[in-house]
Amino acid sequence: MDTITLQQVLPAVFAENREEIDSEIWLCERVLQKGKSYLIEAVSGAGKSSFCSYLYGYRHDYSGDIRFDGQSTRTFSIRQWTQLRRTAISCLFQDLRLFPELTVRENIELKNSLTRHKPETEIRHYFDRLGIGDKWESKTARLSFGQQQRVAFVRALCQPFDFILLDEPISHLDDANGQIMADILLHECKAQSAGIIVTSIGKHPDISYDEILRL
Repeated sequence: MDTITLQQVLPAVFAENREEIDSEIWLCERVLQKGKSYLIEAVSGAGKSSFCSYLYGYRHDYSGDIRFDGQSTRTFSIRQWTQLRRTAISCLFQDLRLFPELTVRENIELKNSLTRHKPETEIRHYFDRLGIGDKWESKTARLSFGQQQRVAFVRALCQPFDFILLDEPISHLDDANGQIMADILLHECKAQSAGIIVTSIGKHPDISYDEILRL
């Protein structure tokens, strides 16, 4: 997948106030390109998590159209979405969507067993770099939110992708771990010539974005 095109997209919840919308995403024509990095800045309640859910196909409560390589995502079957989520688009959600009753290893293996994308040695290397190497067999529920963010981030890398969506990925990280995450992200995306789409209400990975857009 080379492009994501947004055509006059607007969450249904904002429909009654469309005349008041002042955004560089909503109600705009916008093309996001593979290989480029985008920062979507927003205030709380502007719809950034909805935006990620729309691109990932979890929600469809919007007007307008979203197109992948020119094809409307509204026409995609469940099978097409499944394939896209396995091979073309990865997402780190703000609420992480980890399984708290499982160990960290089990959470990672659930994703990696579907894709066979990463050897365990590489995954463990990323865990060590992010300071959570000792949490491999820990129950996810026992980790702090910042530790869980790092687990979910590595899990999002356990697949090939053309675009990766990251919804407030470092909101609970210190600057050192935030920088490590940014370095890993850039390394992974360079290897796959992938696009980066980050949403933020303030704190975000310190990388050189091609475009900074206001939601």
